[in-house]
Amino acid sequence: MQQKPKTNITKSNQYLMESEEETIRLELKTDPVALRRQALWCGIKPGMRVLDVGCGPGKTTALLHEMIQPGGSIVGVDFSETRIEYAQKNYGGKVGLTYQLHDLRESMEGMGQFDLVWVRFVLEYYRKEAPEIVRNLKKCVKPGGILCLLDLDYNCLSHYGLPPKIAEILPKIMNVLDEKHNFDTFVGRKLYSYLYDSGFENIEINLEAHHLIYGQAKEPDIFNWIKKVEMAPEKVKDIITEYQGGYDAFLVDFKKYFLDPRRFIYTPLLLCKGVRPLVG
Repeated sequence: MQQKPKTNITKSNQYLMESEEETIRLELKTDPVALRRQALWCGIKPGMRVLDVGCGPGKTTALLHEMIQPGGSIVGVDFSETRIEYAQKNYGGKVGLTYQLHDLRESMEGMGQFDLVWVRFVLEYYRKEAPEIVRNLKKCVKPGGILCLLDLDYNCLSHYGLPPKIAEILPKIMNVLDEKHNFDTFVGRKLYSYLYDSGFENIEINLEAHHLIYGQAKEPDIFNWIKKVEMAPEKVKDIITEYQGGYDAFLVDFKKYFLDPRRFIYTPLLLCKGVRPLVG
């Protein structure tokens, strides 16, 4: 029996996107078709023992659990007590599927080792700690096992048809989120170096569109993006005051832009996987 890891969540847990509706946002933005495609590329197979790092409300963990049957098991970890409770209530109770409260900035060696460690949309929230997190996660990967890092690049900045006022202020907003709130707008391009510097072998990279929005917006995209615009300005009040009309005008202008079927938005997703050497 693997030793249950100690949970000592003493570091700042200020999650950038935290809100009463964050669990709903995370649920809606998880596309099962895309997730299964990405997991297959990463090498997931039946019978594997998998670690889902930053599992949020547990939907991704449950989908991965289906893909590793028969005989597989998966552990989903997150530092949000609210989302772990939600995951256990809505997706728990299955053989080989468990959720645990844990801060991934702390040691995870007590969980044992896994055939595959999955880290999707997590490192963007840990600009300063990301390299150390990857080094720590290496210890969770079996020799010959796989570490998968999936994250966005140039996050929230690739738009066409954006009103000039928003186009001017948006890079300033993202810069403040990076510098003051430990976000990483450009984490996707760094994933390869994280694996390389941590000594992984047979590193492979894939690139696909995560956001690809044109024509009539889909309801999940509307909810996701409007929620981002509602949350981020709370963190950048000094910047948003520069906008003519303030935050209320900014929100009205962005909604008008986003709901215009002429607009075009895309965000690249980088998928990186590497194998832990048999020795070292």
